[in-house]
Amino acid sequence: MIKSSILTFFRISLSVFLLFCFNKSFSQQIFSKNKYPITDFRQPLDITPPALAGSFGEIRANHFHSGVDFRTNQREGYPVYAVADGYISRLRVQNSGFGQALYINHPNGFTTVYGHLQRFAPKIARIVKDLEYEKKSFEIDEFPDATLIPVHKGDIIAWSGNRGSSGGPHLHFEIRDTKTEETINPQFFGINIPDNIPPVIHGMYVYRLNGKTFNEFTPKDAIPISGTNGQYKTNTPVSLTGEVGFGIVTTDRHNGMSGTNGVYSIQLELDGKVVFTSALERFAFENSKAINSHIDYPTYLNTKRSIQKSFVDPGNPLQIYSNLISNGRITFNDGAKHELRYIITDSKGNSSVLPFTVNAGSAAVVAPIAAPAGTIFSYNQVNEYNTPDIKVIFPKGTLYNDLVFNYKKLPKPSGNAWSEIHQLQNRYTPLHVGFNLWIKADNLPENLRSKAVIVSTGGSAQGGIYEDGYVKATPRNFGSFYIATDTVSPRIVPLNVTEGKNMKGISKMTFRISDNLSGIKSFNGYLDGEWVLMEFDTKTATLWHSFDERTTPGKHTLELVVADAKDNTKRFKINFYR
Repeated sequence: MIKSSILTFFRISLSVFLLFCFNKSFSQQIFSKNKYPITDFRQPLDITPPALAGSFGEIRANHFHSGVDFRTNQREGYPVYAVADGYISRLRVQNSGFGQALYINHPNGFTTVYGHLQRFAPKIARIVKDLEYEKKSFEIDEFPDATLIPVHKGDIIAWSGNRGSSGGPHLHFEIRDTKTEETINPQFFGINIPDNIPPVIHGMYVYRLNGKTFNEFTPKDAIPISGTNGQYKTNTPVSLTGEVGFGIVTTDRHNGMSGTNGVYSIQLELDGKVVFTSALERFAFENSKAINSHIDYPTYLNTKRSIQKSFVDPGNPLQIYSNLISNGRITFNDGAKHELRYIITDSKGNSSVLPFTVNAGSAAVVAPIAAPAGTIFSYNQVNEYNTPDIKVIFPKGTLYNDLVFNYKKLPKPSGNAWSEIHQLQNRYTPLHVGFNLWIKADNLPENLRSKAVIVSTGGSAQGGIYEDGYVKATPRNFGSFYIATDTVSPRIVPLNVTEGKNMKGISKMTFRISDNLSGIKSFNGYLDGEWVLMEFDTKTATLWHSFDERTTPGKHTLELVVADAKDNTKRFKINFYR
């Protein structure tokens, strides 16, 4: 007994010692000055070994991935556990996004988030359903009192699923700072993923900046590299003259069933001195769209290749950067040889190194720069552009760089159009927030004004409100826009029910709904005249009602009412038996 106790003590002491040593070196490696509890949280699933389909901060379209995606063997229905004591602080049900999600506040000052859930634990499910009936809404976003749903570490709170905008069965898991709501890399908290594999470096690029703003016209060259297993090199020295910036393409994998994940940190050194560091420890959700400034956005649009720039645009609000010298821009004009090195690190501390040599030329002779054609917009102020046909206001914080803004008026398209096409800049310039756009309507009849919507030439509705002869909307990206009207009601297609069908033994009634332009705004179901819960999944456009004690044996009538954003309404009524 004594021998066993001593052995147990030795094992615990050794584990703590190794953990301390690892975290000490790891914190230096990944540049974190914050301390996080590493023993408070358990794994949210009991699948072993744990595997990720997506890592924290991974590059996604228009955002950084805000958590980690645990694989669930391509199946739904695994128990999801509360990772620590606390209380359910938020209940959220959405058509898209996380679908069904739970938020737990913990006494240590952090909040955990569980998304794309198949179903909630029975007590939680009853509370959610009661709230939906009380509010007569499938979508809810409620913040219960701390005493309503307390949970303990290891309690089953839900089962894993594929709801919302999920691309396949998995559990999305986050840890947030409760006060700031910033999301934090869960691997800082002892959420362990077996990993001894260094990141992979796929490519390196040099951008010839020479004092100019980065945009789709910035010249860039690929620098050939080779290597594997953490050690990479350029094939030959690189000769450069003038001001440049570098970019790198890199991904990561962990042991076992790993997806292609993102890396944790990117560091660039010049002659032994760090000139750029990005580290994905935590970020604020309002800054997530700045991923389009972090990467070479024009290249991503054209090729889907994610080149992470090692120089920072002046309007980039992300707080992931440190050790910046000249915002990562480097000038080579001294005729000397310079030694540079990339160090790429994953969340487990595995690193890959890419050293390379730059032979600098002499000071470049800079040719006079012709004045650009267009209107100059500064990234750090409000910008406006007005013509008799349009008005545009870009709030401060919209742009990442100064911009030479170009506008062009094109002919009115045929068919459903009530203005000319107004081309604003191009799709290669990313925006951080939306801008206000007014387009003057061309003889829009009064009876159609409430149906007016601004659309892109790609057919995407931007919303629209008619006021004083103009239609106003808030697009989130540059493009070409015009006024159309939406007078067509949504479409309802029953999938498993027909008039007079006996639905005994069938668990739910299923429909597909769609809209031609402005998008679905609301849906409501009425069973024998009383509101009933209809659930919706945006990615499949599927709407359903699950039968419960409200549907007694006998004949029933279901009426569906679906409305779009311009208040065009479709009604569908059907009789059935149970």
